[in-house]
Amino acid sequence: MDDSISFALLKTITNDFSDELKVASDTYGDVYKAVYDGKDIAVKRFDQGFDDDDPFRNEFRNLRELRHQNIVRLIGYSYEKRHKFVPHGGKVVLASSTEMALCYEYMHGGSLDKHISDQCCDLDWHTCFEIIIGTCVGLNHLHNAQEGPMYHLNLEPANIWLDKNMTPKIANFGLSRLFASTRTHMTSMPMGTL
Repeated sequence: MDDSISFALLKTITNDFSDELKVASDTYGDVYKAVYDGKDIAVKRFDQGFDDDDPFRNEFRNLRELRHQNIVRLIGYSYEKRHKFVPHGGKVVLASSTEMALCYEYMHGGSLDKHISDQCCDLDWHTCFEIIIGTCVGLNHLHNAQEGPMYHLNLEPANIWLDKNMTPKIANFGLSRLFASTRTHMTSMPMGTL
């Protein structure tokens, strides 16, 4: 996949990343609804506050080849470095920033966490069952991928998006990892949602 989209275009189609078009937020940034090539898309703009671009690169790398009905489809990306002069400490210095965004198919049903809570669930039993089955099928695809198993490492209702037919699609692959085998792997650092 090599569908690079200019950051200037993403600013235009999100009305300069307007709060009115914001549909979600996660650990690494905000997600906006936009229209690109006549279709609704979701644009995830990564926060600039991170010291590195690993979450962006990881999510791009892990999603670019994935094609499955229960995994969100990556449509394009933007990665642009910018330099500008800014005042700092009484001097004018050259500062750099990196704008990073990933574009996905838009999920009209929103995220699963918007439909369920401790108090109630606005989904009927059949729809809940189909969401459970679809999520398991998507996970099975990840865990049995030909190039080696991929572990999501942050699966939660906020990272299961629903299309207009309420078909579940696993999203937010910023923490996911590819492994060479299915043997047990240990991490020394907690990641993901507590």
